[in-house]
Amino acid sequence: MRSTARHGEPLNAFSHLVELRQRFFYILLSVLLVFLGLLYFANDIYEFLSAPLITHLPDTSSMIATEVTSPLLTPIKLTFIVALFVCVPVILYQLWGFIAPGLYQNERQLIMPLLVSSSLMFYAGIAFAYFLVFPIIFEFLTHITLEGVKVATEISHYLDFAMTLFMAFGIAFEVPIAIILLCWLGVTTAQQLRACRPHVFVSAFVVSMLLTPPDIISQSLLAIPMYLLFEIGLFCSRYYTGDRH
Repeated sequence: MRSTARHGEPLNAFSHLVELRQRFFYILLSVLLVFLGLLYFANDIYEFLSAPLITHLPDTSSMIATEVTSPLLTPIKLTFIVALFVCVPVILYQLWGFIAPGLYQNERQLIMPLLVSSSLMFYAGIAFAYFLVFPIIFEFLTHITLEGVKVATEISHYLDFAMTLFMAFGIAFEVPIAIILLCWLGVTTAQQLRACRPHVFVSAFVVSMLLTPPDIISQSLLAIPMYLLFEIGLFCSRYYTGDRH
């Protein structure tokens, strides 16, 4: 019996590695297919991304490209990032398929909804940044320009700026999911989290300072929703306890 177990364990581990490689291949394939499908619209996608800034630029200003290859590579880079965002459900599904066999039945009933809700919250964070935050930030920044200074944003720098904010707000919108998981795993409780409200409020502004550009508008637009999302997660966490069996 011991000999069988010893020979079976490496075989079982090898089968998991094979399955992991297969699922990783499916993820790469899905991202590649979506990327190729969107590549033709790369310039249109970048124009959509830059619309909030261009809308608030003065009539005499425009975006510029300081590198020779920027007009070609920047939209392609953005298209690849969009393909990754689009494939988030596929990535989560493959992750779910890999970890599901090792979970209890009640764990499966909770994890799948959390995976779906986490992807939806991530998309919600990106939409919040694009439709609400970007117009406020760019209207503010373009109206405080120094006298004699012409606003001309480099296209690759704008992409980096936008992606930073997208990731910041996407991650921030995962706060309720993280709180539910912590309570479900028994790491903390709703009562303990309520006692941490003042610290969470301060921490939200500290985190926003690290994740957003160094202006009070961007930081406040991230910190305040982050704290409100904490309160939402705190409300929902009352229905989850550390007893999972």
